[in-house]
Amino acid sequence: MTLSDAVAHLSPHRWARANRLLIRKALAEFAHERLLTPEATGDGRYAVQSDDGLTRYTFTAALRALDHWQVDADSITRHRGDAELELAALDFFVELRKSLGLSDEVLPVYLEEVSSTLSGTCYKLTKPEITSAELIDAGFQAIETGMTEGHPCFVANNGRLGFGVHEYRAYAPETAHPVKLVWLAAHRSRAAFTAGVGIEYESFIRRELGEETVEGFHAVLREQDLDPADYLLIPVHPWQWWNKLSVTFAAEVARRHLVCLGEGDDEYLAQQSIRTFFNRSHPEKHYVKTALSVLNMGFMRGLSAAYMEATPAINDWLARLIDNDPVLRATGLSIIRERAAVGYRHLEYEQATDRYSPYRKMLAALWRESPVPSLEDGESLATMASLVHVDHEGRSVAGALIERSGLAPATWLRHYLRAYYVPLLHSFYAYDLVYMPHGENVILVLADGVVKRAVYKDIAEEIAVMDPDAVLPPEVGRIRVEVPDDTKLLSVFTDVFDCFFRFLAANLAEEGVLDEDAFWRTVAEITREYQASVPELADRFTRYDMFAKEFALSCLNRLQLRDNKQMVDLADPSGALQLIGTLKNPLAEF
Repeated sequence: MTLSDAVAHLSPHRWARANRLLIRKALAEFAHERLLTPEATGDGRYAVQSDDGLTRYTFTAALRALDHWQVDADSITRHRGDAELELAALDFFVELRKSLGLSDEVLPVYLEEVSSTLSGTCYKLTKPEITSAELIDAGFQAIETGMTEGHPCFVANNGRLGFGVHEYRAYAPETAHPVKLVWLAAHRSRAAFTAGVGIEYESFIRRELGEETVEGFHAVLREQDLDPADYLLIPVHPWQWWNKLSVTFAAEVARRHLVCLGEGDDEYLAQQSIRTFFNRSHPEKHYVKTALSVLNMGFMRGLSAAYMEATPAINDWLARLIDNDPVLRATGLSIIRERAAVGYRHLEYEQATDRYSPYRKMLAALWRESPVPSLEDGESLATMASLVHVDHEGRSVAGALIERSGLAPATWLRHYLRAYYVPLLHSFYAYDLVYMPHGENVILVLADGVVKRAVYKDIAEEIAVMDPDAVLPPEVGRIRVEVPDDTKLLSVFTDVFDCFFRFLAANLAEEGVLDEDAFWRTVAEITREYQASVPELADRFTRYDMFAKEFALSCLNRLQLRDNKQMVDLADPSGALQLIGTLKNPLAEF
């Protein structure tokens, strides 16, 4: 690839389109989070003024449940005085920096994240146009790499600061470029391997890598007069090796605490979360999640060696809980367990930093089960994020699945809600257990367009038990968090209703597939159906009321606009919430 080929996707017409799409999202989500207050100007049009009052953005929008602004991208104009100006996202954020609360420190980094997000959109605009109906037949990984929107709420959601354009093309999920992982030997004096029940290091590594590859790696060590028995093998993202470990961990390499062994044989595909890889050569083998020190959507995407140690035990605990609960079993819920983890501790950086430092999250990995072996005949897989994917014709994947199923839209929705939503309700009410159940963390099992069951993933880093008195095994204790009683139910209201159903319902209404009233009535019916099935939890239903008139509006973009390097203190997630007023609960009227 030549130097100019690397930026061939950055053409004027694609850049203009990407800017229009991003400003559309910014207007919609910032209005939703009450950072901007659009004024109605008649004819369904609205206006937003710049901080200095000299620039004016106008657009048409439909207002839907949960204060959802459905802004028409093609209707947006930008004027200064009588002159119409081109839409430019970087200008938009500079013109509205005070309204958005962008500090002098955050603004330039945020503009860089926006630039990267726009560049990514331009790349996606070069890909062949595939309809949602075609996408659902394209296969699990084609759906994964076919996503165009990223997180539905966050505006700057593809920052990936640290990737050069050549690395973007090599490692971004949407480029669908096969990747071979780099393998390091890590001295056991500084590295630890932990695994779930029934897994032993040597046989596990040989199954994952193959005998020949392991023997080849051991030969590399022996050539340097090193004993393979003294080392553990760690998979590493190629970017992390070239940009971080080979330099930042130079002392470890020089002292042979770390030895670079070369690439493995298997080809992997990056998933939507960037640092997790699906094994393309052997789809039944484990996913590999690696540390990646790039800044993306409010966090450095490292992986903590200390955190990894308890990961398999937490996964085993949750798998047992699901297995032993008849309600969860009946929904078909499963998790893909994080079965093994390996982490490396750089002792000098540890002495120099606190436990949240990115320097402690540069070298670790975990292996997560693949959902592929669990499929039965006629079943296929799709990331749940795909339900809210909208194609170039304005058609959503959810709409295409409903059409494929031949079911009435509300009937299709009931199947989906029983698979995805009921397990979340029951986990909360029966165990005070919450997940991070956004679209990228859930895989749907489909048959003939119908959702048969849900698979939750990203367990150890994302689940929490909000009961301070819960009896948990010692190795699982870190998932216990203290959350004020009045914000506990935001785990459903924010994460499910506001951050996912809001978009799903709006898309289906926009397409004329299912109106919003019918959507939320169906959610209410499934909620009542679940509650009636477990009368022993009636006190909990009263205490935490799914039908409350309103709930607090928890704002995600506000977190990123305030601090885009560490949005949330992971030790106190509820303390970081930006709660701004309330939203009317769409279940209240039912």
